Amino acid sequence: MTLVIVGDGGTGKTTFVKRHLTGEFEKKYEPTIGVEVHPLDFFTNCGKIRFHCWDTAGQEKFGGLRDGYYIHGQCAIIMFDVTARLTYKNVPTWHRDLCRVCENIPIVLCGNKVDVKNRQVKAKQVTFHRKKNLQYYEISAKSNYNFEKPFLYLARKLAGDANLHFVESPALAPPEVQIDISLQQRHENEILEAANQPLLSPLATLSISVIPISLHC
Repeated sequence: MTLVIVGDGGTGKTTFVKRHLTGEFEKKYEPTIGVEVHPLDFFTNCGKIRFHCWDTAGQEKFGGLRDGYYIHGQCAIIMFDVTARLTYKNVPTWHRDLCRVCENIPIVLCGNKVDVKNRQVKAKQVTFHRKKNLQYYEISAKSNYNFEKPFLYLARKLAGDANLHFVESPALAPPEVQIDISLQQRHENEILEAANQPLLSPLATLSISVIPISLHC
């Protein structure tokens, strides 16, 4: 299964993929597309599932990604950084580009870096997934928090089996940071509460301040 991961540079996509040690050990570079491909194995009650996870290798920093990156995608993760508002504001653009090439594939939206306490995108402000009927998970790549959830959701969708489950944990790198579980539980509760509220206009709950700069020549 080809899994494409998109999102602004610096959101933690590469860090997330590299948590899976087997994928990091067996990765290979595809020069024609300009990506690193990480084979991520998961063992389920229906047998082994391998995601060929495509990492952009920073190309998104140079004006977006070529269609060749998306064209064989069977599923996708769109990632943003909860400590950087602009990365969430750009989620609709990544979703549009993805869906223009890959129609009707399962997509998961992931808010990364929830281990950082001064988050800028509050849990209740994350509403894009509701507008587009996407699954949303809050994750922390560096602490392994919720690492498996996006993969389990995508595996179930691709297999057409809601009862599919992982029978063993993947080999992950040791956590680099610890997450405040009680604080994150409050964030998860905010997400559940927000799901029962009417949707506002796109990104109405987010504001990005622009500070004027005086230039002296």
